[in-house]
Amino acid sequence: MKIYTKIPKKLKPYFQTELLNYSEELEKGNLQSAWKYLERAHVLGQRYPYHHSLVHWKMLQFGFKIKSRKEVIGQIPRLIFGGVKSFVGTIPVGNPGGANVPPLKSFPIEQDLQGIFKNAGLAESQN
Repeated sequence: MKIYTKIPKKLKPYFQTELLNYSEELEKGNLQSAWKYLERAHVLGQRYPYHHSLVHWKMLQFGFKIKSRKEVIGQIPRLIFGGVKSFVGTIPVGNPGGANVPPLKSFPIEQDLQGIFKNAGLAESQN
C-alpha cells in the first residue's frame, strides 16, 4: 500500500494555479467557470490528504455561497473522508469531487490534466 502525504513539488504549482483561477472567477461572479477550476484542482490534488481536503472545504464554501443544499450536504462526508482515502491511496481517480457525481466513481482524466501529470513526472501513477 502506498501512503500519500505531500503533493509533489512539480505538481503543486499546477494545483495552486487552478485554485487561483477559481478565486479569480469567483470574484468576477463567473460561477460555472469557478466551479470548473475547483473540479480540476480536485483531480490534481485528490491523492494528497491536505490538498484533497482543501478542495472539498472550498467546494463546501461554494455550496453555501450558491445556496445549494445538495452541494453542502454532499460535501460534508467528502470533507470528512476524502483526506483519509487520499492518505491510504484509495481514491477514485479523475473524480471531479462535486456532489453531482458519485463519490466513489472514477472518471477519465481530461487530456490537459494528463499532460500536467506527465510534466510533473506522475503520468503512470495517475491513470
